[in-house]
Amino acid sequence: MPRIWPFRHIGLKVLSVALALLLWLVVSGEETVERGLRVPLELQQVPAGLEQTGEAPATVDVRVRGASGALSRVATGDVVAVLDLHSASAGRRLFPLTPDQVRAPFGVEVLQVMPSAIAMVFETSASRQVPIVPAVDGKPAPGYVVGSMTADPPSAEVIGPEGAVKRATEVLAEPVSVAGARDRVQDTVILGVLDPSLRLKTIRSARVTVQILPAPLERTLRSRPVHLRGMAATLDAEAVPATVAVSLRGSREALGRIAEDEVEAYVDLAGLGAGQYSLTVHVEGARDAGVTHIDPPSVQVRMTSAKR
Repeated sequence: MPRIWPFRHIGLKVLSVALALLLWLVVSGEETVERGLRVPLELQQVPAGLEQTGEAPATVDVRVRGASGALSRVATGDVVAVLDLHSASAGRRLFPLTPDQVRAPFGVEVLQVMPSAIAMVFETSASRQVPIVPAVDGKPAPGYVVGSMTADPPSAEVIGPEGAVKRATEVLAEPVSVAGARDRVQDTVILGVLDPSLRLKTIRSARVTVQILPAPLERTLRSRPVHLRGMAATLDAEAVPATVAVSLRGSREALGRIAEDEVEAYVDLAGLGAGQYSLTVHVEGARDAGVTHIDPPSVQVRMTSAKR
């Protein structure tokens, strides 16, 4: 049998005892304090087939006690209240919340939790297909209007509490920009639902097609004088014919807002010298209407030196 030497490594043994004694003196010398903390509430084990309605509190208040040094080292997330919902069923339920349901670091004692109970409402989970409703942003080019809008796929499956699913009437689509469009617009957009208790089961985007059509009404302004712009001060000019007819297309409201003298036909003479030219007629001032036709589309302009 080997012989035991109690004084073997005596230096290390004395050092260990001294360190333990020092640690005990430090800990026992710390003041015991209480502190209030706001900590996150973690929900666990929600039964399958149930949906929570309304909002459960994200945090709760707890009262803790411990050495001042230990409490000063407590960081966000070190203390967490845990609510086990495995026994939940449809309807309004009340779940007790006790200090035993709070996770805390060693040396931190949980004295109280406020509130002491959490009220929650559960409904049976349900799902159904709901139509996707496309939307547009901006206005087409003057003289054009937005026609039919379709989504591919035309519907998406929403899931959530049974009551909210029954009330759902549409799945929203991110607006498609049609600003300045003169032809069909297609875009892949993100889908979503307004009710925060609902969510999309699988589909997250759809292909939206927006038809852009010529506006349904047309208005013709006759005998609009052709203005001569940009002519040099040393020249005279004459347009033949001196007037044109301007046809506008747009909605009834847009055409009704346009006064005849707001629409100006003109030719640009900038940089031209004496001579005879065939120049294209331009129109401005039509605002929300589109110019579909100018009759005639060009005029003959004879430019001569100005008489002094």
